[in-house]
Amino acid sequence: MAGGNERSMKALKEVWKRAENSLCADCGKPDPDWASSTLGVFVCLSCSGIHRNIPSISKVKSLKMDYWDDAQVQFLAKHGNAVTKAIYEAHIPIYYYQPTYNDCQVLREQWIRAKYERKEFTELGKQLPYSDGVKEGILWKRGRDNGQFLPRKFLLSEREGCLKYFTKQDAKEPKINVKIDVINATFQPEKIGNPNGLQITYLKDNKTRNIFVYHESGKEVVDWFNAIRSVQFHYLKVAFPIASDNEIKNRLTRNFLKEGYMEKTGPKQREAFKKRWFTLDHRRLMYFKDPLDAFAKGEVFVGSRENGYRVQQGLPSGTQGNFSWHYGITIVTPDREYLFTCETETDQLDWIRAFTSVINQAMTPQEYAIEAYFKFKS
Repeated sequence: MAGGNERSMKALKEVWKRAENSLCADCGKPDPDWASSTLGVFVCLSCSGIHRNIPSISKVKSLKMDYWDDAQVQFLAKHGNAVTKAIYEAHIPIYYYQPTYNDCQVLREQWIRAKYERKEFTELGKQLPYSDGVKEGILWKRGRDNGQFLPRKFLLSEREGCLKYFTKQDAKEPKINVKIDVINATFQPEKIGNPNGLQITYLKDNKTRNIFVYHESGKEVVDWFNAIRSVQFHYLKVAFPIASDNEIKNRLTRNFLKEGYMEKTGPKQREAFKKRWFTLDHRRLMYFKDPLDAFAKGEVFVGSRENGYRVQQGLPSGTQGNFSWHYGITIVTPDREYLFTCETETDQLDWIRAFTSVINQAMTPQEYAIEAYFKFKS
């Protein structure tokens, strides 16, 4: 008996060591130490918890702590991540967002359920709830002035190339009508205070407007997210016919590079520093009085190093404005310096890394146009 168990553990380790099984099959996290004895995939601890919530589909066990019999090990050996992914991820739409271990729970859970429970990607041409070019339904939207979440009808249309929402179910005219190519969507469960919270942003008169929504159903809100990506993808395919699918995919919805509180002072650098919520959306650094504000109080364009932009740790000597946080950051632009302070050194270094990653990238022609707008506005 002991010998049989030893043989099984040795065989299990051999399968576990395969290169294909070195990353979680669902989120890509390195060194997964759990596996599904019914699906044959190796997964991380976090994804194993999601698998445990669909016991009719997946039975998960620890590779380190649980007993694996010969039949289960042989099943893993015949399957593994590569074989199983070839089945359950055979026909993923190019626009569908495949979450990583850095993404929120609802995205990862619905990705796992879409693959194994609903089998959305096993058949070519399968009709999906986010793929037909139109989506209509109710989302709970945060009011701009009172902060209350109220049900609002939203309509997404590929034919019209826009997203609309209506304040009343029977309203004929929408409250907003936004072109799909200026929309971004990011999951913000902590900020919104709901696990299914989605932040929709769009440009109006070259200024960013935020809409905060949620839905009681995790599946529904993820379907909305992927429907936006689907409509954007097909719109951009027409607008940029020579661009590759991957180039267009990279222009769909994007996560913010960093968010959090900093203090800032004004252009004269003698005013008291004020605490603000900052969002770095690629080259747009926006600041708000409150994280859930609909409009930014101001924006800073962060260009490239070759165009005279750089970030420095600390504040210039002789800075006169009063500040309560002492970990300074200076962003140098061709026109002026912007001064910020962070509460902790960790925050300071995280922001500097985020700014540096943007500054080190060459600017696109579209970004030169945005820079020109910022200069004209100032």
